[in-house]
Amino acid sequence: MTALFFRDLKLSIRAGGGALIGVLFFLTIVAVIPFGVGPDLKLLSRIGPAIVWIGALLAALLGLDRLFQAERDDGSLDLMLMQETPLVLTVLVKCLAHWTATSLPLVIASPLLGLFMNMDETAIGATMLTLLVGSPAITFIGAVGAAVAVALPRGGLLVSILVLPLTIPVLIFGVSATYAAVEDPAPFLPPLLILIALTLFFAVIGPAAAALALRNTAD
Repeated sequence: MTALFFRDLKLSIRAGGGALIGVLFFLTIVAVIPFGVGPDLKLLSRIGPAIVWIGALLAALLGLDRLFQAERDDGSLDLMLMQETPLVLTVLVKCLAHWTATSLPLVIASPLLGLFMNMDETAIGATMLTLLVGSPAITFIGAVGAAVAVALPRGGLLVSILVLPLTIPVLIFGVSATYAAVEDPAPFLPPLLILIALTLFFAVIGPAAAALALRNTAD
């Protein structure tokens, strides 16, 4: 499993630019918002956490279609299905490697992009924390879409269409927790705990559903 993790980590970084493409896309989305809404610093500060979360969500969707594509192309997907190690565990490790290579750099870059949105230190810290906690759920959800579309020649758009509606609860509670940290009357802990619960829930459901989809695709 350790060898699989580092193998997938290298493949995720090399394929299509890996983390660099995601961070650049993330930067592009956040950077163009001030040009659209104008130079109102108070407005940028108010909508900043939501924009950063939306940018991170869209950037995280970029490479999901490649989660199982390399194994499909070189035939190692059949070996994954026949090996003694449970397929669910293999999918979980691949998801963790993919998150480390593509989504973790987005979390690290979020404080810099928060400055573009005129966010204060509390908002930036809360956004980074909620992204760190919630972004793995996006990867686990995306694994299901990637497994469903792995046999399709151009499944990237289909993966995004399948995954995006399922990630809405993660986006809602991620943004809610961030705003709760900034606004004093709103409690920060309840939405953060719900966000953690969503990540743990999809950490169980996502790999299991992806493994089932991979077996059905092979059949």
